[in-house]
Amino acid sequence: MQYKILLVEDDVAISDMVRGQCIKEGFEVVPAFDGEMALEVFANEPFDLILLDLMLPKLDGMEFLKIIREKSMIPVLIMSAKDGDLDKALGLGFGADDYIAKPFSMIELTARVKAAIRRATHYSRTEKSQENQVMTIGDLTLDLDNFSLQKNGKDIKLTAKEFHILKLFILHPNRVYTKAQIYSLVWKDEYYGDENVINVHMRRLREKIEDTPSKPRYIKTIWGIGYKLGEF
Repeated sequence: MQYKILLVEDDVAISDMVRGQCIKEGFEVVPAFDGEMALEVFANEPFDLILLDLMLPKLDGMEFLKIIREKSMIPVLIMSAKDGDLDKALGLGFGADDYIAKPFSMIELTARVKAAIRRATHYSRTEKSQENQVMTIGDLTLDLDNFSLQKNGKDIKLTAKEFHILKLFILHPNRVYTKAQIYSLVWKDEYYGDENVINVHMRRLREKIEDTPSKPRYIKTIWGIGYKLGEF
């Protein structure tokens, strides 16, 4: 099966370089050079992954991502060097799946693209094969079949990664997980010591599920080790 990538990058030289590498790896690639063009292309063609620059003309990458997330859970890999924007893109209301910092090597790009598509394919198959399961802990109700979360009966919108992190802890309530283990189990990829992705997702998840994020009740920090589910 040939996977199809939407490449959203306004720098023509970078776009051509990334497109050439992805085509060499067997992917079909459709380029878009601004946010408005990317939205139009996405609306008319199916894709398996979006490679997204954040600094775009007409409609910036952050707004593009926000619009996409209202319609689709397609994996999105950010290409950027701005930590502040990456923090937002990975977090609340946006839901990017991963990022690669500019400048990047084609080897790293290829590895991250393949990993993102592999994870999305794995989760799609897993979700389709699962029986309807609803798990409740404290005020939270996690519905595995419908991919949803409620707190005190109110819907809480989670990104795909946030959902799977919470699911991991609820399914294994007595286990302490290191950041490396969380990344390996949720991202289905090798952990290279970059804590930013885990830190951002954990902070955003706590902001959504905890009454007081600075004093978490559901996901406790075990200092020097990692995290575990709180006791109920």
